[in-house]
Amino acid sequence: MEILRTSEERFANLPGWSFAPQYVEVAGMRMHYVDEGPRDAPPVLMLHGEPTWSYLYRRMIPLFAAAGFRAVAPDLFGFGRSDKPVDRAAYTYQAHVDWLKGFLATLDLREITLICQDWGGLLGLRLVAEEGGRFARVVAANTFLPTGDEPENPAFLKWLKFSQEVPELPVGGIVQGGTARGITPEIRAAYDAPFPDERFKAGARAFPALVPITPDNPASAANRAAWAALERFEKPFLTAFSDKDAVTAHGAEAFRRRVPGAAGQPHVTIGNAGHFLQEDDGEALAATALRFMQG
Repeated sequence: MEILRTSEERFANLPGWSFAPQYVEVAGMRMHYVDEGPRDAPPVLMLHGEPTWSYLYRRMIPLFAAAGFRAVAPDLFGFGRSDKPVDRAAYTYQAHVDWLKGFLATLDLREITLICQDWGGLLGLRLVAEEGGRFARVVAANTFLPTGDEPENPAFLKWLKFSQEVPELPVGGIVQGGTARGITPEIRAAYDAPFPDERFKAGARAFPALVPITPDNPASAANRAAWAALERFEKPFLTAFSDKDAVTAHGAEAFRRRVPGAAGQPHVTIGNAGHFLQEDDGEALAATALRFMQG
């Protein structure tokens, strides 16, 4: 299997990014992650989605570390500094779940607070369902866990069509378009940095098409099983969605209704924030999570 690795020079001098890179081998590939704060402290696991990388959490990582937590933010394979298989067929929903399980096992993370957004939730909530003993609590932000049993959101279908048909996937532009407050050209370039050309974007191209939008999707049965586990999940579960994300607009309601651990929690809506609420107001999301964790 041909694997690409983005050169380190492309990650030099990114705005707001001063974290030392950490690497671990999973499934014969090199996975990058940020690891800040005391190594023996309870971990905060931040999972990014499409088409971002751990850079998305750069304003949140120092806040968790300063509060005495271990802030861990990996790059999924195909993104950021992590290795990128060229063959799009290498990227399946189950493969991403298994790769993250390997990451958790290698670092032996336990008592985890999960913070997940976009595909970080589609994957992270599978981990919670299947390895619940590793997790202490969940903060779900602008995400969902689809099974294909209900009609898909028209905004998502529009995004799916665009992502598969556009000749060149404009990663930085996608992030910019998914914010309410906008980003600078320098930050937009930081999201483009992992992808020198289209061959590096196989994972980013694959993700939208992996979302189960029909009942017979290969991931549908596993996601139904995950929902069944979440419907028994009594550990604290918080939703912190934004007010300007058309793709996941009603996702918070499903979690609040179906997950026992969500009952009575101080759920929040972060104002004037789009899909990438970490960009629009990462500090508010971090503060919400810290209150939840410390309370």
